Amino acid sequence: MKFAPADTAATPVSIVTPDTLDAVLDQLGETARNWARANDFKAAAGSVIALPNDLGTVEHALVGIGSAQAQKAGRFSVANGASKLPEGTYAIATPLAPHDMEEAALGWLLESYVFDAYKSQSQAKARLVAPTGIDRHKIESIAKGEFLTRDLINTSSAQMGPDELESAARALANEHSATIHVITGEALLQENFPLIHTVGRASDRQPRLIDMTWGSSGPKLTLVGKGVCFDTGGLNIKPSSSMGLMKKDMGGAATVLGLAHMIMAIGLGVRLRILIPAVENSISGNAFRPGDVLTARNGKTVEINNTDAEGRLVLADALTLGAEDAPDLMVSMATLTGAARVAVGPDLAPFYTDDEHHADALAKGAALVKDPVWRMPFYTPYEKMIEPAIADLDNAPSGGFAGSITAALFLRRFAGESPYMHFDIYGWNPSSAPARPKGGVGQGARALLEALPVMLNL
Repeated sequence: MKFAPADTAATPVSIVTPDTLDAVLDQLGETARNWARANDFKAAAGSVIALPNDLGTVEHALVGIGSAQAQKAGRFSVANGASKLPEGTYAIATPLAPHDMEEAALGWLLESYVFDAYKSQSQAKARLVAPTGIDRHKIESIAKGEFLTRDLINTSSAQMGPDELESAARALANEHSATIHVITGEALLQENFPLIHTVGRASDRQPRLIDMTWGSSGPKLTLVGKGVCFDTGGLNIKPSSSMGLMKKDMGGAATVLGLAHMIMAIGLGVRLRILIPAVENSISGNAFRPGDVLTARNGKTVEINNTDAEGRLVLADALTLGAEDAPDLMVSMATLTGAARVAVGPDLAPFYTDDEHHADALAKGAALVKDPVWRMPFYTPYEKMIEPAIADLDNAPSGGFAGSITAALFLRRFAGESPYMHFDIYGWNPSSAPARPKGGVGQGARALLEALPVMLNL
């Protein structure tokens, strides 16, 4: 996730559209021009060609990004071609606007991601010299944070349970001299985290609450990530078609850890707290049951109508703890509902907030860094849908309507009085796209990183 050293010999790359192609070719040698035209290079989106000189060695490369309409239809247009270049080191020769250059540079790094933990050989990639004028350290930090998120999600649940998620958090804390405290197993009951314990107690991999802090000055920012390392659905067991991707059910925790790396690496002026309830929702004789009534950390009672709606339970205890510290902003991230996917599909990250200033800052930041989000409503009239007859709250309202909204409303009951934002993410790319290969992916993290200085008045 790093750029090539600045003094590395690099092949120049021109970023071309159908309209600019001829002007670029006119500046190259005759052999290179003839080669491009003989190969009928049209600068279509994602097209690439390496151009030889009179000696037969590569003199220049062209990456096509297509028409203006094609560029609007996607993102990371340069990355679409970067992965098709021959192995080697390259330098972007086309002058681009600052944000376009940052997108091109970041996209190039993200495109180089390969999850090869289970492969015997790694793939060689085309490397990029950091373009002049970009913040190299920031771009590399964002890429590294995103790579961490992807690695955590892509790792098999056999190797990424609560223990291993804790180890990843500890490694991150050590890297940035952060403080970390973990409450595990029966100690969760002693420390009053009953919902985290209840959801995770059926597994032989002990549930835990990971609590990391960093920074000594600035506004308080608390990030809460759902860390369900595998979700069978509990006694309301999932069908096999729904269980196949449940290694990604800790995608909220993975995204929060990736974002935390970005924040700490660039030295954002906040007092950061990371809270991750890490559990495995399993099945055994002591698994929690439909019809159980549980008492959360804040004293609210919850009727369990579906043990497969466990993510909001573990988040409830973590959010309550976070609210006790009265942060200036608390954000939760979770692969929480299928309803969100039905509403907006896999690419958009739905978010909830009651704060118009925060919503506006996030929308602008998301557009700037090409990390799409979509605002959803904390629709108060639906509160009655999460209030059953025999307890304060229902973890899985019947009826099938507004599932993502009712889940967000449930979480808001535990967020206290602090400004609160919730993301109902997917955490998975169902098919490869530029800079986003099929598999685990962070959503909303780069948008938040861009927006936080405005949201927190830094």
